[in-house]
Amino acid sequence: MALKSIARETIANPVWWREMTMITIGCIMAAVGFVFFINPYNIVPGGVYGLGIVLHNIFPSVQVGTFGYIFDIPLLTIAIILFGKQFGGRTLYAAAITPGLMNIFSTLVYPTREALEALDPAQLLGGAMDFSNHLILASVLGGALLGVGLGLVVRCNATTGGTDIIAMILNKFLKIPFPKGVLLADSCVVLAGLVVIGFGLGIDDKEAGGWLLSFYSLICIFISSRVIDRVIDGASYDKLLFIISNKHSDQIRDYILNDLQRGGTYIKSSGLYSNEDKKMIFLVVSRREVTQVQRKLREIDPTLFLVVTDAYDTYGEGFKSFTDNNSVLE
Repeated sequence: MALKSIARETIANPVWWREMTMITIGCIMAAVGFVFFINPYNIVPGGVYGLGIVLHNIFPSVQVGTFGYIFDIPLLTIAIILFGKQFGGRTLYAAAITPGLMNIFSTLVYPTREALEALDPAQLLGGAMDFSNHLILASVLGGALLGVGLGLVVRCNATTGGTDIIAMILNKFLKIPFPKGVLLADSCVVLAGLVVIGFGLGIDDKEAGGWLLSFYSLICIFISSRVIDRVIDGASYDKLLFIISNKHSDQIRDYILNDLQRGGTYIKSSGLYSNEDKKMIFLVVSRREVTQVQRKLREIDPTLFLVVTDAYDTYGEGFKSFTDNNSVLE
């Protein structure tokens, strides 16, 4: 009965409805970006769907979105087992509808099964949106739509699965920092695209797409990553965290130094109400690390006090270097 009551209260919450609507819009925008500007030109923007584009060239009868399901289902299952309640219904929802939307849109915009399997841009909407001679524009538009869509999803505390889950697994077992894990996973996908699409390895009766496609993939990745950052946090680049934990300060310290591979500062403080001495941790992380850090801190100490604010300019080791005035003058 208690679970049913919580479910009713959650669904009745207008904030919940607004965020689920934003997640849906984000998934639609990401699917449109893939179907109209990325998939037809064999641009590989990393992630599970980028890998789906690579495999579609080898198995054209299987749609890109279907490959998304093939990889996302086991990854989400592993994530739920390893991370439990950290992976909520919003992520499951976003990961479930995005590949389906891609398949539906693809079926609607191509006139025949043969055109769908070939992802022929000349037949997409009757050739009305053929960017074959404007691949840079396709990369920019696709990256922008993908960035806005995924940014909306992440802003509502969800992900579409894929390389985010791989990065979390690498962080948990190999202690690879989360951003580096995402970069590693996406780099492997882009490299696979270069081998399969660029050089034609494993493709029968089709010409290689050209190794220059990998550069268009990098343009798409760069645009999407910048747009995601802007959608999530506006113009800010880093995040400043103030952390107070009464019970597990040492565990948090080990996480920051060993897993996150960041430095931090203890600030002596005292509670206004209790008048007890406390140690507050001052920490700066990149915006991409914020969600991962929040999850881990909640896992270590659900009762801790955390403040997250913008840090527009961060200088020092691990961040931007101070400008050498002499070199500028010269």
